[in-house]
Amino acid sequence: MTPELMLAYVVFCFATAGTPGPNNMMLLASGANFGFRRTVLHILGISGGLGFMVLAMGLGLGGVFRAYPVLHEILKWVGAAYMLWLAWKIATSSAVTDRALGKPMTFLQAAAFQWVNPKAWAMALGAVTTYAPENSGWTIVPLLAGTFMLVGAPCSAAWAGFGQGLRPFLDRPAVLRTFNVTMALLLVASLVPMVAGGDHPAPRSQHDVAAVDLKG
Repeated sequence: MTPELMLAYVVFCFATAGTPGPNNMMLLASGANFGFRRTVLHILGISGGLGFMVLAMGLGLGGVFRAYPVLHEILKWVGAAYMLWLAWKIATSSAVTDRALGKPMTFLQAAAFQWVNPKAWAMALGAVTTYAPENSGWTIVPLLAGTFMLVGAPCSAAWAGFGQGLRPFLDRPAVLRTFNVTMALLLVASLVPMVAGGDHPAPRSQHDVAAVDLKG
C-alpha cells in the first residue's frame, strides 16, 4: 500500500468512525447514563468488532455478499428492526436514580452488534473493496483491520466522553428522559440513509482511489 493510499484510508476510517451513526449515538447515550468508565468495554467492543468485520470481508466474506446481494438486504432489514428495538429501550430507560442498576453493553454485545449495523457493513465492505490495492494478496487485510481499530477507538472514546460530560446536566429525571428520547430518535434518524441507500462501494483501482480520495 502506497503512502498516498494509506493516508486516504486513514481519512476514510476517521470520517466513517467519527461521524454520527448508530454506534456513536449509543456511545453518547451510554456515556451520559453510565459514565465513561462503564462504557469502556462498549468502546472496545465496537473497535474489535469492526476490525474483525474488515478482516472477515478481506478474507472472503465480502465476495459472498457481492455474489449474493440478497444476503445484505436481509441483514440490513434485520439490523434495522434490531436498532428500532434498541431505540425503544433507550427511550424508555430508567430514571437517573436507577443509573447504577443499569447495564451498559459488554464487549461481546458491542462486537456482535456490528453484524446487524448497516453502517458497519458499509464501512467494512468499503474498506476492503476500495482501499485494498490490486494483486496485494491477503497480507494487506490485517493492516486494513488494524488501522480501522486504531483510528476508530479514539473516535468512539470521544463520543462516550462527550456523553460523560453531559451527566451533570441530566440530574433531573425529566431532563434525562428527554435526553434519552432524543438519543433514541437520533439513532432511528441515523438508520434512515443507510436503509434508504443501500448501494455498496464498487471496487476501484489503486491509483483511482488515491486520486479521488485525496481530492476530497
